[in-house]
Amino acid sequence: MKQGIRWLLYTLGMLVLALGLTLNTKTGLGVSPIISVAFGVSEIWGLNFGDVTFLLYGLFVAGQIALRRGRGWLADLLQLPLSLAFSRVLNVYSAVIPYRCEAHSLWENLLLLAAPVLLTGIGAAVTVNMRLVPNPGAGIVAAVAERLGRDQGFGKNLVDVCCVALTCVIGLTAAGRVVGVGLGTVAAMVCVGRVIALVTRL
Repeated sequence: MKQGIRWLLYTLGMLVLALGLTLNTKTGLGVSPIISVAFGVSEIWGLNFGDVTFLLYGLFVAGQIALRRGRGWLADLLQLPLSLAFSRVLNVYSAVIPYRCEAHSLWENLLLLAAPVLLTGIGAAVTVNMRLVPNPGAGIVAAVAERLGRDQGFGKNLVDVCCVALTCVIGLTAAGRVVGVGLGTVAAMVCVGRVIALVTRL
């Protein structure tokens, strides 16, 4: 019974997390650091956001296996079917949410930005605390922290900075401008962790 409740909460957490990440892309103010590479690539080359996110998550899984030197690789591979389902949910949310940032004022977009920050933090906290299959974004953070012998906060900061830097390089090289990085990215970097901490405490 308890295991069933954990899986139910985990699924709900994933749906909330996907909604938060999708809304972040709708504000036009920059996306969450962990998916900034996928969003930037999909925008520059006109690719499907969910498909590129799945490829990015696949790289995260490969990175975890490499960082752990093959230890626990089977558990890491379980993240791939999760990633496939998660990326399909991203596509569904992107299709059914009609919000277009260019049709709204900056203040309206800033108000909307509060929602994805809260939802992303809540979804991430719930899924991690169920201790089932980690989201590849959380998985790579944990693997980096373990490899460096540092805490999860340091691992998260390092992964976020690397993702944002790579997104900026790709955008400037391929499009001559930064794509997907902005105020929303900074808000996610600063505030999502605080939301996760609050939800975990509650």
